[in-house]
Amino acid sequence: MKLYDASGAPNPRRVRWFLAEKGVSDLAIAPVNIMIGEHKQPGYVAKAGFAHAPALEIDDEVTITESVAICRYLESIYPEPNMFGRTPKETAVIEMWTRRAEHLVAVPLMLGVRHTHPALAVLEKPNPAVAEYNTQYGLDALKVFDAQLSGREWLAADRLTIADIVAFVGLDFARLIKLRPPAELVELNRWAQAMRDRPAAKASQ
Repeated sequence: MKLYDASGAPNPRRVRWFLAEKGVSDLAIAPVNIMIGEHKQPGYVAKAGFAHAPALEIDDEVTITESVAICRYLESIYPEPNMFGRTPKETAVIEMWTRRAEHLVAVPLMLGVRHTHPALAVLEKPNPAVAEYNTQYGLDALKVFDAQLSGREWLAADRLTIADIVAFVGLDFARLIKLRPPAELVELNRWAQAMRDRPAAKASQ
C-alpha cells in the first residue's frame, strides 16, 4: 500500500491522525503538493480517479480516495484501537456523528477557510459570500456538538472515534483564519483541548 498525502490540507490530516492513533508507522507515504497542482497531474488523476488527496493505493488496480473511506479500509487491517464501532448500534451512532461532523462542521469551515485565506487562492477563486455563509453555518452548528458533549468525553462512543477526528480536524483548520469556538461553548472547548493534547494531534501536523 501507498498513501498519497498532502501536508497542510485537512482531509489528509484525518488519515495521518487516524494512523497515529493506531500506531501505524510503516505505511509508505508519497507527498503530493496540492499548492503547485501535483494532484491535478495526469498520472495522479489516472491513478486516483479524481484530483483529490489523500489517496490510498491498495494495489495496481485499486486506489481509494475520500479520507473516511481510506480510514475505514485501514481499520480492517489495523483493527485496534477500534474507531468505527464494535456493535451494530455503536457503528451506526459513530456513522451518524461522523456524517454530522462532516456536513455540519468540517465542510462549512473548510470552505470558509478556502474562500478567505489569501494563500489558498491558488486552489480556487475566493468568494467572500461563500466564506461568510459557510463560516457562520459551521459556527452555528457547533452548538449541536456542544450539547452532545455535555456529560460525555467523546462525541459518539466511550472512546475517541473517527467522528471526533473528522470534527476536530475541520474545526482546527479554521485556525488559519483565526477562528475559534465561542467561549460559551464550554463542553466543546473542553473536548477540543483534549483533542489538541493528544499525541496524534502533533504527529498529524
